[in-house]
Amino acid sequence: MAEDALIIGGKALTSRFFLGTGLFPNPFVQREAIRASGAEVLTFAIRRVNLDAAEDDSILQHLEGSYTFLPNTSGARTAEEAVRIARLARASGLSDWVKVEISADSRTLLPDPLETLRATEQLVKEGFTVLPYTSDDPILCKRLEEAGAAAVMPGGAPIGTGLGILNPYNIGLIAEQARVPIIVDAGLGSAYDVALAMELGADGILMNTPVAKAKDPVRMAKAMRLAIEAGYLSRKAGRIPKKKYASASSGLEELISVPASAGLPE
Repeated sequence: MAEDALIIGGKALTSRFFLGTGLFPNPFVQREAIRASGAEVLTFAIRRVNLDAAEDDSILQHLEGSYTFLPNTSGARTAEEAVRIARLARASGLSDWVKVEISADSRTLLPDPLETLRATEQLVKEGFTVLPYTSDDPILCKRLEEAGAAAVMPGGAPIGTGLGILNPYNIGLIAEQARVPIIVDAGLGSAYDVALAMELGADGILMNTPVAKAKDPVRMAKAMRLAIEAGYLSRKAGRIPKKKYASASSGLEELISVPASAGLPE
């Protein structure tokens, strides 16, 4: 898909797979899964990184290759907390990209819409490349875009549930009206979910748990990569319209109308 680069914050990406770095059983499996995924953007919770020595941090030192880091503000409960965390990450030299993630409910981890919008507005003013994680509310996604988000990241379902796309209509509507990339983030569980999200119009996928917690994370990372490509190519190719009744592909209507004198075998 190199000819269809994904542009976010002025950066051209050939991969549409954004991968989280947590929850893997060990650094070796993490490395191999990242390699199999083909991901160019890696995300992790800023609070898990030693910002006093980011280059030597135990999470980052195992990564091999050149990646764009997308630190997230997981753990923040307010816009002020998220902004402070993002500033610390940038000051450490980690990245000026940030995934705004603000949850107010510890049971569902659903994003707080008002605080997410407030944090996005402030961080955009400060020059960050902001990718907010939000619910699948088309109106809120549009507001985040208008606030200057470089991409908007609606969840398919609550984080880590693996429930898939709970509201395909909303995801499709969000993608249809967006003028910035839409990255479906959270709640996916299988290659089917991923392909569906891409066919609905998503520009990319962010996930961690479905890969890291799979029985074979490396194989699952490859499966998700292929599903992203398949769903994207299928959408670009243009599916046939759905019909209520059958339509033969072998020219059945013409065969039925051939007279008996044509000498067809009985």
